[in-house]
Amino acid sequence: MRSRWMSAALGLGLLLLGTAGNANAANRPSGYVTVCKEGATCTLSAAANVAFGRADQFLYKQMAAGTLSCTEATFGGRIGGGVNECSVPSGGGGASSSSSSSSSSSSSSSSSSSSSSSSSSSSSSSSSSSSSSSSSSSSSSSSSSSSSSSSSSSGVGSSSSSSSSGGTGPAAPALKGFGTETVAGSGGRIIRVTTLASTGAGSFREALAASGPRIIVFEVGGIIDLNKSDLKITEPFVTIAGQTAPSPGITLIRAGMKINTHDVLMQHIRFRIGDAGEAKGSGFEKDVAIEGVNAYNVVVDHCSFAWGTDENLSVSGPRYDGPNGTARRVTLSNNIVAEALHDSSHAKGTHSMGSLIHDNVTDVAVIGNLYAHNDERNPWYKGGATGVIVNNLIYNPGVWAIRMGTIEGEWSGRTLPPNPRVAIVGNVMHHGVNTKAGLGLVGSNTTGGDVWMTDNLAYDRNGATVPQTFGTGIRQLSAAPVWPAGLSALPVGSVTEQVLQRAGARPRDRDAVDKRIVENFRQRKGALVNSQSEVGGYPSAMMTRHTLNVPATGVNEWLQQLAQALE
Repeated sequence: MRSRWMSAALGLGLLLLGTAGNANAANRPSGYVTVCKEGATCTLSAAANVAFGRADQFLYKQMAAGTLSCTEATFGGRIGGGVNECSVPSGGGGASSSSSSSSSSSSSSSSSSSSSSSSSSSSSSSSSSSSSSSSSSSSSSSSSSSSSSSSSSSGVGSSSSSSSSGGTGPAAPALKGFGTETVAGSGGRIIRVTTLASTGAGSFREALAASGPRIIVFEVGGIIDLNKSDLKITEPFVTIAGQTAPSPGITLIRAGMKINTHDVLMQHIRFRIGDAGEAKGSGFEKDVAIEGVNAYNVVVDHCSFAWGTDENLSVSGPRYDGPNGTARRVTLSNNIVAEALHDSSHAKGTHSMGSLIHDNVTDVAVIGNLYAHNDERNPWYKGGATGVIVNNLIYNPGVWAIRMGTIEGEWSGRTLPPNPRVAIVGNVMHHGVNTKAGLGLVGSNTTGGDVWMTDNLAYDRNGATVPQTFGTGIRQLSAAPVWPAGLSALPVGSVTEQVLQRAGARPRDRDAVDKRIVENFRQRKGALVNSQSEVGGYPSAMMTRHTLNVPATGVNEWLQQLAQALE
C-alpha cells in the first residue's frame, strides 16, 4: 500500500471528525442533520448540542430551544476556509426548521471555542469482559436466527429513486466491532441499481457518487465489469445492501474500490479483481481499501474478495499524520479474503497480500473472516495500529500469517510510532502447501507488537501444533489493550465450522469461487495463484432482475432480515 497522502491542518481546540471536504448536508457529524448555513437563522424545537463547522472540523455548543443564529459569534470561533453550517442530532431533541438568511458571515478567522472536544479516534479502553476467554455462544457477527422475508416479485426495475423513512440507530445493530454503531444510510433515500453497466443511469457507480444519506439496493444480479476503473466512495452515509440483489447477487470484476469517507455499511458484495490481462510487473495494482482521514465508522460485512493485485482488503491512509489523520474505527467481519495474486501485475513483483492495517490506523476489528492462500498479511498491523483479531480461520499463509510491527526504514528521520496493540482471540491457523515450515500464528521481524492472546490454535500440514508467536519483539499483555463494546468471541473449537458455513457474500447462495475456496480448505487443497486464469478465470453469469418492494418504514430491519436469510 503506497502512502500518497497530504497532511490536513487542524485548528486548535477543534474536534476532528473526518468528514468530506465540501460543506453540505452530507458532510455533517455522524448522526447529525444540517439545519442552516452560516449567516442564516433557524429555529430549534428543543434543546440540542449544535455542531458548527465544515470539512473535518466542528465546534459544539449546547443551545436552548428557540432561534439559533448560525454565526461565528454564537460559537466563539469560526472554521476557516469556506461556508460553515449548523447541524443537530437527527431524531433527538434538536429537530428544527430553517428560516430565511440574514447577514453574510464574517470571513475572518477567530479564536477557537472553549467547548472543543477530544479526538473521536482515541482507542477505547478494554472492557472487563474482554479479558475472559470469550466462551459466550453469541457470535460477533449478526444473529443467526432465521428470519425470512420475500424481497420482491420478478420484473424490470425502475431507475428512479424514492424516499424512505428509517431509524437513526445503528444500521445493523447485531454487528459488533469498531464503528458498527454507524447509521450508514439510515433514513436516506432509496437508490435502485437497475443495470449491470459500469457507468451511467441506474449503475452502481452512479449510486455511490450520489450525495446525502442513501440506501443502495439492487434490482439486478450478475457481473459488473469495472473495466479497470476503481469504484470510489467519497460521499458519506451510505448503506450498500447486496443482499437485495436477486440470485446470483452482485459480483464486481477487473478493479476494486476506494472508500474515502465515513459511515459506510457494505454487505453481500463480491470482488473478483484479477490482473485484467495486464502484464506481470506492469503496475496494475488494485484492491479494496478503506483509506484516509475521512474514513471512519466503516463496516464491511459478509463480502468476498479474491485476486487482488495489491492487497485484497485493507485499511490505510497517511502514516505520518498520526492516529487522528488516518482511517480509524473500522470492522471487517465475516468475509472471505482469498487468493491475492502472487507473481502478477504488481510493480514490486511477487505480492500476494490479504489485509494491511496501516501505520497509525486505530480501532480495526477483524472478525470471523476466512483468509486463504495469501502469502502475507493475514492480517498485518503496522506501527501504532490498534484493534482486535477475533475468530478468524487462516489457511495456507505463505511467509506470514498474522504479522505485527513497523518497517523502520519507512520512518527514517522520524520518531517511530509505538508498537501495534492488538487483542488476538479465538483464531485458527492451518498450514498449506505454500506455508513456510515452522511458521507460527503471530510474528514479527521488525519492531514487534504488544498483543493479548487467548484461545488460539495453530497447526502444520500434519496436524502438529506450531508456535503461537515467533520472531522479534512480540510482547504478551495481560489484558486486551482495546476491545469493542458488546463483542463476545466464540470459543475456538466452534470457529472453523462457523467461518466455513457463514463467511463471504451470500453464504447460502455462494458463487463457484467461494465454493471452491471453502471446499479446498475442507480437503486441505489449493495454493497461491498468479492469475485468475489458473483457477477458472473471471466468472460469468446471466443477468437476473426483480422488482423490490421497499417498506415505507423499518428499512434497516428489512435489510437485515434479507441478510440473515442468506447467511
